[in-house]
Amino acid sequence: MKTLPALASVLLAATVLSGCASSHSASEQALQAAHAGFQTVKEDPDVLRSAAKDLIRAGESLARADRLSSYWGSADDVTHYAYLSQQYSAIAGQKSALNLNQERAVKLELERQRLQLALREAKLLSVQEQSSWLDEQMVSLTTSEGERGLVMTLGDVLFDAGHADLKASANRTVLRLVQFLQLNPRRIVRIEGYTDSRGDAQENLELSRARAQAVADVLVDLGIDAQRIEVQGHGASFSVTENASAKGRAQNRRVEIVFSDEQGRLGSSR
Repeated sequence: MKTLPALASVLLAATVLSGCASSHSASEQALQAAHAGFQTVKEDPDVLRSAAKDLIRAGESLARADRLSSYWGSADDVTHYAYLSQQYSAIAGQKSALNLNQERAVKLELERQRLQLALREAKLLSVQEQSSWLDEQMVSLTTSEGERGLVMTLGDVLFDAGHADLKASANRTVLRLVQFLQLNPRRIVRIEGYTDSRGDAQENLELSRARAQAVADVLVDLGIDAQRIEVQGHGASFSVTENASAKGRAQNRRVEIVFSDEQGRLGSSR
């Protein structure tokens, strides 16, 4: 009969040990997740600029969780501080994203106002003078006539590397395009984005479409009907030259504007 209490004690001890092991495993998982979250944001310059305090709190909480884990602290305490670190890292990332979006909105508004002013100045010319001027300007741009019709090529100098935001240097080209479309209301365009072959194929595809969409967004913002614009991204497909040299890759990173004929008929897509 004395064996029963002893057996019960053994079972109780086993249960406690099992619970401790489970708690320890959970704290380790929480700590790993906290490290991953902090690693994601700590080297991002945008996060350092716009959410430094939250980044510091995330690092402090993570350091405390590490210390508790190393010195056999309570598993619950490790989990608690790991959770705090994760939340501060997430907040820092969200603040950075919000700040970037606000900066882009301000930048876009300033560029829109600048282009609209330039457009109003150009409209002071007579329609005949303006049409002649635009014909000359369109010819001066990088254009070619082929099976797809008239194609204007915008080089990658209009974008920062790896980004889809139009640089200020694109204003003049976009303005000419807007004026041309205003004077030719039946024409429509297909905007196609391309990249070089470096990097991940899916990321290149997404970047190429984002760049084409950035051009389309500016056209719409300046009064061109969105129904007159198609957007496509082709990534590294349809290179115009080899990708082995920096010069070749620069030529392949481009946005092409394909114009319809005067009746609004576009050539077939690629």
